[in-house]
Amino acid sequence: MRPAELTALLHLASPALPIGGFSYSQGLEAAVETALVHDAASAQQWIAAGLSQVLAKCELPFIAQQMQRWHNHDFEAMRQANAWFLASRESAEFRQETEQMGWSLVSLCDSLEWGKLAQRTVLRTIKPIALPTVFAFVTSAREADPEASLIAYAFNWVENQVAAALKAVPLGQLAGQRILFGLHEAIATAAAGALQVGPDDLSTFSPLLGILSARHESQYSRLFRS
Repeated sequence: MRPAELTALLHLASPALPIGGFSYSQGLEAAVETALVHDAASAQQWIAAGLSQVLAKCELPFIAQQMQRWHNHDFEAMRQANAWFLASRESAEFRQETEQMGWSLVSLCDSLEWGKLAQRTVLRTIKPIALPTVFAFVTSAREADPEASLIAYAFNWVENQVAAALKAVPLGQLAGQRILFGLHEAIATAAAGALQVGPDDLSTFSPLLGILSARHESQYSRLFRS
């Protein structure tokens, strides 16, 4: 991997990226509220299931497919896919999350002049825009390897989930690092498998997650926005 490519992916995977990922738990806080997650072992099980059963079956392959559309300048197909992804969100919170983080990453792309001006102009016209569509834009613009790009996205997702578990369960820092380290292989497996998923095979079937997310909208006490 070229140094510039690696640096770009590390930048995108950084928890310091100012797009608001730290403020969302993606259903984990609701799982804690119902005691489905109550210790380090159940937290790791929950995060691992989200990675393999949700992220790897939709979001990761969707990013790879959007990267190809950006690369091919197939903007109409990219817009249609973006609209499909937004419609696939199971709750108002999940929809709001991907829109807010997508908008924030678009703003960052403009400020740092990531990608060519012509494609950034197209990017700005897509409203609302989902986070994976913008992530695909950046990685495609930097000519990043698709599998490495998916690993970066998945690692960032897992790291945010671990950070949420530290606060919501709560867990200690060492327990969090054990979870993160224990999912290294699962992250690589999810990224590799996502490349084999076709556009017609994307799946968002996760009924328990959707129910918990909907419950979270009216949860009495909350630390996170999802």
